[in-house]
Amino acid sequence: MLSWLNGLIDLPWWGYILVALGLTHITIASVTIFLHRHQAHRALDLHPIPSHFFRFWLWLTTGMVTKEWAAIHRKHHARCETPEDPHSPQVLGLKKVFFEGSELYRAEAKNAETMEKFGHGTPDDWLERNLYTKHSVWGVVTMAVIDGLLFGANGVWIWAVQMIWIPVTAAGIINGVGHYWGYRNFECEDASTNIVPWGILIGGEELHNNHHTFGTSAKLSNKWWEFDIGWLYIRTMEVLGLAKVRRVAPAVRAGSPKAQADFDTLHAVIANRYEIAATYARHLKTTVASELERLRERAPHLPNFDFNPQRAMKRWLKQDRKDTPEQERARLDALLAESRVLDTVYKMRQELTALWERSSSSKEQLLKQLQDWCARAEASGIDALREFSLRLRGVALA
Repeated sequence: MLSWLNGLIDLPWWGYILVALGLTHITIASVTIFLHRHQAHRALDLHPIPSHFFRFWLWLTTGMVTKEWAAIHRKHHARCETPEDPHSPQVLGLKKVFFEGSELYRAEAKNAETMEKFGHGTPDDWLERNLYTKHSVWGVVTMAVIDGLLFGANGVWIWAVQMIWIPVTAAGIINGVGHYWGYRNFECEDASTNIVPWGILIGGEELHNNHHTFGTSAKLSNKWWEFDIGWLYIRTMEVLGLAKVRRVAPAVRAGSPKAQADFDTLHAVIANRYEIAATYARHLKTTVASELERLRERAPHLPNFDFNPQRAMKRWLKQDRKDTPEQERARLDALLAESRVLDTVYKMRQELTALWERSSSSKEQLLKQLQDWCARAEASGIDALREFSLRLRGVALA
């Protein structure tokens, strides 16, 4: 009787923990590689073998329907941080998204308009129609039976961990915390954040700000110190002929400054505008800090700023002005009014916005604007601005 309680596989206590972590990690890999990067964003193509394995495993461990997941996620990107976003903590509150993420998912899955508009291109074969979608609950029941047979009484809590893993990590942490707390490499239009630089526990999905900045990239890490284990699995599958990467974030290479910016320069600036904006803020960081220190020495003549101006300027220099919250603009304008250097640095950054905004300007007109921008930056008398312009004249897409 005791042997039956232990199941077919008897392990020490730590062995069951490793099994639970291993099984949930396969689920995370299935979500990030198959549902997210392959199905929702078409960032890579998958061979039928891993594609169907991931679909089968997700049926066993989550009961999620591919079309529903892809449609809801696509709508999240299209309507991010608006009342139409299925799960924005900026709109609904962090507590609501973190603790009720699964309920929000199920409610949106019943929205026929969402499925029709955003659910295109997902699997529609016999298995999908007659098993995975029609009988999604059978999978998790089958998993419960398997866990019970293999691990006995311990299979109960292992199955329970499997069932809550995606609601907590994906629906709660990524959709919730990943739009509320964390660090941002890029000031994209939404509130997405990178939770940690080591995308291991959630397969790379922790690097959420990178993903929202380059939504169709199969690789979620961006800085050298960030690690995306999902990308490691994708590259391994690609070497084995089981996957083909379609898109990654555009990379800019810096070369010697050209006599004038050309169409290659313009293309690189437009294609990787968030990286250019982040580089601008980083390159002007010391100049801004020095100017703020000079302003502090004139403190008796300055208004009492009730915020950290250095931290705020770092963020404002990454943003297009339209993305700066209305309540912050008065603070920004008050600070710029006290310094010609800060005013010049900020306005020159905002002029770059015109290069990547949708407009009726031709490529030739945009190139002329870029060349004029470089000329004025190099004549500004601000060394860091001149150095950035020289660097900009040497960039091209890798």
